[in-house]
Amino acid sequence: MIYACLAALMAGFVDAIVGGGGLIQAPAMFILFPSFPVPRIIGTNRFASFMGTAVAAWQYSRKVEVPWRTVLYGGVGAGAMSFLGARFSSMISSEVLKPIILVLMVAIAIYTYLKKDLGHQEQFQVAGYLIPAYGLLIGITCGFYNGLVGPGTGSLLVFGFVSLIGYNFLTGSAISKFINVVADVFSLIFFLWHGYVSFEIAIPMMLCNMVGSFLGSRTAILRGNGFVRMFFLCVIGALLLRFGWDVFLGLQK
Repeated sequence: MIYACLAALMAGFVDAIVGGGGLIQAPAMFILFPSFPVPRIIGTNRFASFMGTAVAAWQYSRKVEVPWRTVLYGGVGAGAMSFLGARFSSMISSEVLKPIILVLMVAIAIYTYLKKDLGHQEQFQVAGYLIPAYGLLIGITCGFYNGLVGPGTGSLLVFGFVSLIGYNFLTGSAISKFINVVADVFSLIFFLWHGYVSFEIAIPMMLCNMVGSFLGSRTAILRGNGFVRMFFLCVIGALLLRFGWDVFLGLQK
């Protein structure tokens, strides 16, 4: 349990800055609780992390001007599609999804690295009246992924709001936290309904995740957009290694 709580603390810190906490917490749970079926791992992990994301969202809202209309549209799309993604999670083979995700991550990493000024300042790419529609589209896409797979959802949300709409990294992170909370809650309904949450593990992990999220969001706000961009590239790199290894193992079978 101690190792699970430490993993949750670190995951909360990373996730609060730019998403990707699932890269730490979910694999740790697979290692520490090998007898758990996959839905129980995902459900327990989701319960342990959603309140930490809420803490980070609250911290950002106190320091960053949050575009609530974008959050509303993105949250509606993410919530509905996250529940649907959770339903499909037991029907679609991960061996099919992971190579697709790997290619997507490579493209995101290259694009973010080459565009040095990406996310440093707000440079809107679309007309103002279209921003809610783009927010809805980003929410739908990332929400479905959140329910279906999970790790890296926050990072994908940040990238969507920064690259497609033109928010800076801090604002993109703030928006993504609120939408991520909505997506987590709706997918969690499915896991709770089917009894896939082990509360004796999830509750201590949740408390540690909240502490990590508080510290991570404070760090991001104090260090600014440049720091968040570099942290984003590091998390995307970790995602690449994670999914690359999974694809390699799949090819060996």
